[in-house]
Amino acid sequence: MKIVVDFDLCESNAICMQIAPDLFEVRDDDFLYVLNEEPGEDRREALEECVQRCPKQAISIAE
Repeated sequence: MKIVVDFDLCESNAICMQIAPDLFEVRDDDFLYVLNEEPGEDRREALEECVQRCPKQAISIAE
């Protein structure tokens, strides 16, 4: 699976970072960074929670 972020929609509110800090990081420049674009299957549950809780629906999963 691959993490896909629509950076035009993303507001860098860091909800995803709170859920999965090993996958997402909002840095001092207020931009979201994907730390691991292709996480292992063991991170699917956390990633799915990030997708569901993103207020702008900027995160998706590509298979």
